[in-house]
This record gives sequence, structure tokens and C-alpha cells, in this order.
Amino acid sequence: MGGAERSARKRRQQQSAAARAVTQARGGGGPSRKTIVSVVAVVVLAAVVIGGVIWTNASKNETEGTTITPQTASAALDTADERQGATVVSGKADAKVKLDIWADFLCPYCAQLQQKYGTQIEDQIKAGNVQVTYHMIPLLNNRSDPAGYSLDSANASLCAADQGKFTPFHDSLFASQPEEGKRGYDKAQLIKLGQDLGISAPEFATCVNGGTYNQQLGDALTEVSKAPNFQGTPTVMHNGQVINWTQDGWLTNLVNQAG
Repeated sequence: MGGAERSARKRRQQQSAAARAVTQARGGGGPSRKTIVSVVAVVVLAAVVIGGVIWTNASKNETEGTTITPQTASAALDTADERQGATVVSGKADAKVKLDIWADFLCPYCAQLQQKYGTQIEDQIKAGNVQVTYHMIPLLNNRSDPAGYSLDSANASLCAADQGKFTPFHDSLFASQPEEGKRGYDKAQLIKLGQDLGISAPEFATCVNGGTYNQQLGDALTEVSKAPNFQGTPTVMHNGQVINWTQDGWLTNLVNQAG
């Protein structure tokens, strides 16, 4: 190796050593910098995960500690609601149109039915044109968190029917419907709603807390699930025929056709 080559090699070695010294003085660039970046990334990710969990839990439990807003506009029906087993019959016996409605208080489409046609149905009941048999079934009982809201609310509605308050209780639960997959209302909240609607009898709270009609509701769900024309919730039937409740004017048409 010539002198010129040895001199060039020595310069390269010196430059490399100087570069390493500068890098170390700046405190990064090598494995130590990668470690710091990785630690920061983990901390940020942990913060995001924790924040997401907190937000999710708050969203899931948004009904906790809340009061269900009572709906009293429909409470003045001339014909009292009558509980018959696991159903509630609302309207006069000689009404021209007799409907059966299967619904679940957690069912979003049931809430849509109530929002769009609830007032019309109740007006026709009040006018004596329509009688409705309400079947509040716990079809989505496992779709709340914790599970059980569909059954608790259906039972509570039957307890309210015993006190002559089914319709406003029914309307209130749909007006303040909890989201499917999240927390429903507990028994204390359901009892408070009944009290806010004017139920003062201690039997109501006993009925709600004890699940008085749970067995009948479960049996009703089992029975209707076997029916070939049952289409889940909501199902609306007239004389055993399924009605397309999404079709505009269906209720008025039924009343007009009945003469």
C-alpha cells in the first residue's frame, strides 16, 4: 500500500470518528434515539386506548342516573287499557279495526313505528275506530348491556297496565329509548317513571322488582316465535294478516275500508 493510500485511509477513519462524536454529543440518531421514539409512541397509544375506553364506557352507560321523561299527552284515552295475561288491550270492543302489535322497548324500528304512527293509532283508539292488542315481548333481551332490559321494561309496562297507565308508560319508554347494545334503564328508573306518571300504589314497585309477569312474557315470546307470519319486532297484524306499516296511509286505509 502506497503512502497516498495510507493517508486517504487515515483521513476516512478520522472523519468517521468525528461523525460518531458529533452524533453522541447530539444525543441521538442511533439505537438510543429509536428507543426514545418507541417509548413515546407507546405512551401516546396507551393514552389513546385509555381515552377510548373512558369514552366508550361513558357512552354505554349514558342512561345511568337519568330520569325517563314522562309522556302524558296520551293518558286521556277514554277507554282504559286492560291487561289480559301478557298483553294489553286498548280500545273499545266494538271497534271496526282490530290490530295486534308485537314490539320490544329496545327495538329501534318499534320506536320508529311509535314516532310515526303512535299518535294516529291513539287518536283512532280514542275515536272508537281501532282496538289494539299490544304484545310487548322481550325479543332483544340479550341486546342491552347488561342484558335484561327488554324483559324488565315489558314486565314494568304490564305492571303499569294494572294501574291504568300502560299507554303513557309505553309512550315514555319509546320517547326516551336507550340505544341497542348499551345500558337500558334499571328497575328503579322504571319505578320512578311510573311514579312520575301518577302511580302511587306500592303494588307497582313490588310488581316491577319481583318480575311478576316475566314467565308469561317468556312463554309469549316462545309461542309467537313459532308463528310463520311473525316477522320479528315490530309486527303489525290485522285479522291475522301482516300489515306493511312502512306504507304511508296504512292505518287510515284500514279504517276507511272498514266503513
